[in-house]
Amino acid sequence: MDLGLRDRVYLLTGATGGLGLATAQALVDEGARVVVSSRSQESVDRAVAGLGDGATGVAVDNADPTTPERLIRAAKDTFGRLDGALVSVGGPPAGPILERTEDEWRSAFETVFLGAIRLAVTVAEELGDGGSIAFVLSTSAKAPVPGLGISNGLRPGLAMAAKNLADELGPRGIRVNGLLPGRVDTDRVRQLDSLADDPDAARAANEATIPLRRYGRPEEFGQVAAFLLSPAAGFLSGVMLPVDGGLTRSL
Repeated sequence: MDLGLRDRVYLLTGATGGLGLATAQALVDEGARVVVSSRSQESVDRAVAGLGDGATGVAVDNADPTTPERLIRAAKDTFGRLDGALVSVGGPPAGPILERTEDEWRSAFETVFLGAIRLAVTVAEELGDGGSIAFVLSTSAKAPVPGLGISNGLRPGLAMAAKNLADELGPRGIRVNGLLPGRVDTDRVRQLDSLADDPDAARAANEATIPLRRYGRPEEFGQVAAFLLSPAAGFLSGVMLPVDGGLTRSL
């Protein structure tokens, strides 16, 4: 199946590792060009080297208001066009709401929520018919994940904002969707498991709640995300798609 991605150009934030990097790899494998970002120049350089000639990168912080313009400029200067974006950010501090500080909430809001909306809105101004934006959210958009109070508070609002943007941008032929990863075997998820007294037992307990009885692989997420961004998914918009091995039980 041809996803129609050849020579298309996508921005991917938080994409020097984990789910973002897996998506960048899937896009490049299909012939697309990518601009990846994270806050670390070293991480950006390493990711670009691994992705090859179809990639460039910028070290930026999603909370910085200048970030969208810098990423868009990198795409246009390097590849001459822009077709969409995967908007992903690092997870906010773990822990229950009762133990989180106001400063942690403010910092997470600036990055996870406001930074994501700012990027999507700015990118949308550059897109035409066939453009595509996807937000990397979490299954916490549908149900709280134990021990992730801040994420549980912010992800549902961001999912609804994405659906609202799908309504607003649809008449221009621009699609907006969300991806809801569950337990995918990334550094972030391994770090969350490590907070337990017995990380191996914690992982086994989490796997037992997943119908497929295992964690997902980053490349499995990346392939789904690449499809959702691609012209092959041209009639999908406003969708919040779980990528969780069946963990989400609600419709």
